[in-house]
Amino acid sequence: MNKYQVKRFTPEEISSMVLSKMKETAETFVGKEIKNAVITCPAYFNDSQRQATKDAGTIAGMNVMRIINEPTAAAIAYGLDKKSSGEKKVLIFDLRGGTFDVSVLAIEEGVFEVKATNGDTHLGGEDFDNRLVKYFIGEFERKYKKDISGNARAVRRLRTACERAKRTLSSASVANIEVDQLYEGIDFYTSITRARFEEINIDLFKSTIGPVSRVLEDAKIDKSSIDEVVLIGGSTRIPKVVEILKEFFNGKEPNKSINPDEAVAYGAAVQAAILTGTGGKATEDVLLLDVALIKFCESFLFFVYSQNILTP
Repeated sequence: MNKYQVKRFTPEEISSMVLSKMKETAETFVGKEIKNAVITCPAYFNDSQRQATKDAGTIAGMNVMRIINEPTAAAIAYGLDKKSSGEKKVLIFDLRGGTFDVSVLAIEEGVFEVKATNGDTHLGGEDFDNRLVKYFIGEFERKYKKDISGNARAVRRLRTACERAKRTLSSASVANIEVDQLYEGIDFYTSITRARFEEINIDLFKSTIGPVSRVLEDAKIDKSSIDEVVLIGGSTRIPKVVEILKEFFNGKEPNKSINPDEAVAYGAAVQAAILTGTGGKATEDVLLLDVALIKFCESFLFFVYSQNILTP
């Protein structure tokens, strides 16, 4: 009997494994069973993707109270303690490992109204990693006359090194790539500058501006009217991404006051507190108004909701 068996998992099952681990960690921290959850997803997820996310939560043994958009959750984290009078228009720029979302919200006296959202579900840090991997596969071939692209283990180890280098380049001008015995006993030691990293990925960095322009157009707001540009997602640590965004907004410095890795979870926790009535005075006046992301019609009744209008 073959001791190796191939087992196929659906995306929902894989996601549920992650959620189960998070549930377990949270239960250990709070010291009691967790039954309910608010789960976030990329703003540009369609209805089937949202349902799959909800199904993953159910498989993980939780009652999913609500699915909310990640930029919206981040906006709650940003705006909960803002007590300034008058409406504030905020653009949330959310660039993560595999997705990119941008949303425009109006925040006033605890009311968070999403005006519009846009994005790309296939753009993020992994794409920048892929460019680096391709670049160094080429360098290895030029140096040693060997093509490693067909060797999964070598490519995987190189990818890990590339991701580490990418992170280093967010704060340093040069990063080293060091992989012992990468292929056929050959040690691969090299380096890359931030300038070269930016050159390799410049078209991807610039492509983030397209959704930003479209979301402003959908919200019917001029970029000069945006009060704050808030950065979330680990990939917003890349200096060139911030530079391009700052240039688009005519020199406006993006807001970095919230932790880009924690903001979404914080906002989701606030939403959970609101839904369960356990938030106290801090959340009693908070109201979240989100929008429909795509045009769709309800079977039989044929109600048509236009994109970026408030959902009933």
